[in-house]
Amino acid sequence: MPTVKFAVPKGSIEEVTFKLLEQAYQTVSGRGRTYRVKLSDPEIETKILRPQEIPTYVQEGFYDVGITGRDWIKEAKADVEVLLDLEIGRVNQVIAIPNSFPYDSLDALIDDFAKKKKTLRFSAEYLTTTSAYIKATKAYKKHYGDSDPTIITPWLRVGDNKKVEIFLSFGATEAKPPEDVDAIFDITETGTTLAQNNLKIIDTVATSTAVFVANKKSLKDAAKREKIADMVALLKGVVEGRKKLHLFVNVRKENLDKLLKSLPALKRPTVSPLSEEGWFGVNTVIDKREFIKIVPKMRKLAQGIVVLEPRQILPLDEVNLDGYS
Repeated sequence: MPTVKFAVPKGSIEEVTFKLLEQAYQTVSGRGRTYRVKLSDPEIETKILRPQEIPTYVQEGFYDVGITGRDWIKEAKADVEVLLDLEIGRVNQVIAIPNSFPYDSLDALIDDFAKKKKTLRFSAEYLTTTSAYIKATKAYKKHYGDSDPTIITPWLRVGDNKKVEIFLSFGATEAKPPEDVDAIFDITETGTTLAQNNLKIIDTVATSTAVFVANKKSLKDAAKREKIADMVALLKGVVEGRKKLHLFVNVRKENLDKLLKSLPALKRPTVSPLSEEGWFGVNTVIDKREFIKIVPKMRKLAQGIVVLEPRQILPLDEVNLDGYS
């Protein structure tokens, strides 16, 4: 079995990613001491990289699989296969400006600066995404047509519209306005940091989550494809497990049918007689969101409820990557 090379992200989603991997693979060793960590599976070679790099590195085949944000896949325009939404690292990409500015939309901001012949300056880590989003607005098309905003980095300057400039941010983007730039393109979970820096959101561009991606050539390799399918199953098991609760319920015989009929959340439960005559055990998995709704019914009909959070719920019959061969 060939080794599958796996890139995992450093930075803001590093902690939640490793919690997910620990649930999926039982042990993760070497973390904190090196960029090369080891999972309990010896056929997977794991390295920590910045999430911005992972889409391109997976596309180029340096790594077979990786975990990164949808935002960075879009920014890199990476040609990779998204195999699973891990439902972690959820952030919103937004446009924000100082509270003192009178504008309530990106179109209004662009329109006013254009009419006053003022250069509009943005700060962003997502240069291509920011440029494409600005260029697609009605106000930009009205005033600047198909010209590209000027993208400015310490080593590169591209674009032919000098009236709208996008400066590369190396972090702390929210600190740039109003002295250095007029607006920012940034990510936020709650908007709290932006508000603390006297900024207001005028546009929400997109929502991003962390995803498990694969190199398309790696998926055509039969041996690697099987190992990657195993990885998808384990990771999906954690994603699904976090949404569920495992219930063990003791119920008298006379209440058993009523319990099963009155609780539509119970799907294919296991019913077993207990050692004490006239009692049964009901073993089932339910959606976490349903639990609070069914507690009143269970309290009246059942006794001895045990609630566990499953480590994984493995969808073994649902994971098949043969379509990528």
